[in-house]
Amino acid sequence: MANKQLIIAEKPSVAKDLSKVLGANQKNKSYYEGPNVIVTWALGHLLGLKMPEDINKEWQSWQMETLPMVPKNLGIKPLPKTGHQLKAIKQLANRKDVTEAVIATDAGREGELVARWILEYVHFNKPVKRLWISSQTDKAIKDGFKKLRPAKEYDNLYYSALARAKADWLVGLNVTRALTVKYQDSLSAGRVQTPTLSLVRQQEKKIEGFRPQTYFSVELQVQKEKAKLVQSNPYAFKERNEVEAFVKKLSEGKGKVTDIQEKTKTEQAPLPYDLTEIQREANQRYQFSAKKTLSLVQSLYEFHKIVTYPRTDSKYLTTDMKATMKERLQAISDFAPEVKTYIKNGGQVKLTKVFQNEKVTDHHALIPTEQRPRYEKLSGDEQKIYNMIVTRFLGMFAESHRTKQTKVTVSFGKEQFMFRQSKVEVAGWKQEKEEVIPSVDWKLGMVIPPNFTINKELTAPPKPLTEGTLLGLMEKHSLGTPATRAEIIEKLIKSELMERNTNGLNVSPKGKQLLELVNPSLVTPELTEKWEKTLEAIAKGKQSSTVFLKEIEQDTKKLVNEIKQSESKYQDFSITQKKCPECGSNLREKNTKDGKIYICSNQDCSYRRRKDPKVSNHRCSQCHRKMEIIDGKNGAYFKCKYCSITEKMQDKKERNKKLTKHEERKLMKKYSQKEEPEESALAQALKAAMKQD
Repeated sequence: MANKQLIIAEKPSVAKDLSKVLGANQKNKSYYEGPNVIVTWALGHLLGLKMPEDINKEWQSWQMETLPMVPKNLGIKPLPKTGHQLKAIKQLANRKDVTEAVIATDAGREGELVARWILEYVHFNKPVKRLWISSQTDKAIKDGFKKLRPAKEYDNLYYSALARAKADWLVGLNVTRALTVKYQDSLSAGRVQTPTLSLVRQQEKKIEGFRPQTYFSVELQVQKEKAKLVQSNPYAFKERNEVEAFVKKLSEGKGKVTDIQEKTKTEQAPLPYDLTEIQREANQRYQFSAKKTLSLVQSLYEFHKIVTYPRTDSKYLTTDMKATMKERLQAISDFAPEVKTYIKNGGQVKLTKVFQNEKVTDHHALIPTEQRPRYEKLSGDEQKIYNMIVTRFLGMFAESHRTKQTKVTVSFGKEQFMFRQSKVEVAGWKQEKEEVIPSVDWKLGMVIPPNFTINKELTAPPKPLTEGTLLGLMEKHSLGTPATRAEIIEKLIKSELMERNTNGLNVSPKGKQLLELVNPSLVTPELTEKWEKTLEAIAKGKQSSTVFLKEIEQDTKKLVNEIKQSESKYQDFSITQKKCPECGSNLREKNTKDGKIYICSNQDCSYRRRKDPKVSNHRCSQCHRKMEIIDGKNGAYFKCKYCSITEKMQDKKERNKKLTKHEERKLMKKYSQKEEPEESALAQALKAAMKQD
């Protein structure tokens, strides 16, 4: 009996790719098998931390007396719906021919946790190795399996992921329960989501406090070029008569060119993308949400295999990757004409600062793989993201963008006007050449006539945060990781604390109140920033996760006590004037995946109903539009809101009932008979007249 490696991938699609490369051609329901390997998969997380009620029966009901909940040991339990796969992995792990396991989940903090929890749950006590790859191509998989490392080398990554999960449990569950019990409404708070919500609110406050102001600016025109007056305070002229008197005085004399400065400006190409930057730019260019961009890059990585690992926070590459550049360029040789030139140059990178080993964390920057893309297989949105990644990658091989810049100072007595000219000398990575406006032939001492214009202007309000600008702030304050930021934004929207609209993001009335009720230390990013930096240090083996969790326990106790002692008042904006037919309490409006619903505000009452009727796929016999499902006293029925036609709804039994052979024949006969064409009203009238005759 041959010894076999048990390989655990994160998803079925990845397991399929690994099995192809490793020759595991025998497909089973929950794994692939080959002569030396068994490839199985998780379905994302198969296990999670136990919930309060799993640890202590007293914690089942939400009460202030039982808070804070600080268990001595936070165990793990199988997640519902995926137990079958966990059971299958347990059976495989216990096979006598399995001599070691290989962790082949995503190479990052979360991926490490997925696999370690599975191995812990199935009590795996044989050697464990780690596959660490940054792209899903056959070549990368083969190379990765030649360089498997002992899993022990990644222990700190696991400790960091576990500490993050436990910290989120302690702070999130305790603070959320304390707020919900105290203010009798579902109020969700957490160590990352609350300061993120606060960033959006701070920007809103700036907008609310903004008062537009009128001011005047002075412009000087020389031939076709214009320049504004140099002022220490650009809003200094508030009144028209004041600016007119100033211009009148200035116009009494002539101006003179007092200084001409020339310099060459060299601009290097930007570094390749990390996940946060591509999410920000895709939001700005195409209004994609952070979550959408992540899923598009994930698809390019996992399904098409044409880009490297997406959940990266580095914009740098390792020095050993220099040798792979030519191969990557050959894969995209038909992307743009200049690629062939770069290949001829041997794939020489001009942006040399991109190669810095110490700046590559778990993964390097997001770049194309050496696999040739099949453009016809990409969706329109995938194409957009792929073009962004490749264009940014190609910038590394291009010359720097070089411009000759001229700065001309025109003086009218003490007042100065600054004219600027820019001429592209080398377009380099900025392929488009900037338009050069026919310029003035400036000479020192040249006399300039007083050709002034007064412009009335208005101060512009600050703009609301978009997902792109919010991601930038989250990165600046170390809120979350590149892998979790999109999820945090989605969670805030789902829990009705934040709203997404055409202008950007705004905080809902419920969210505004939450920020007033929640602990001040959770609202500002400082505390979370401190925690994130500690988690990073744990991942690098520079700090102990035990010490960190002791601090989190202390913080949790303090946060819960602050809420208990708070005297803040809360108004629930979701409560309507509609009464519950069962207990008479007011109904609360709630958003769900299925649309808006009404639920009873009395926690002991379970009444709920839809706000608007559910639209079915059943069509109206008259207007052929989709009918609504109405819950009546005698059960549900269909109703067309356009024609008011109602139809009985068959129960499941009736819908599934098969026709008898006799009924089938009868129906066929009915539909196969040719219907006689309907007579027109004129033909009928003529027939009647002829009968009378």
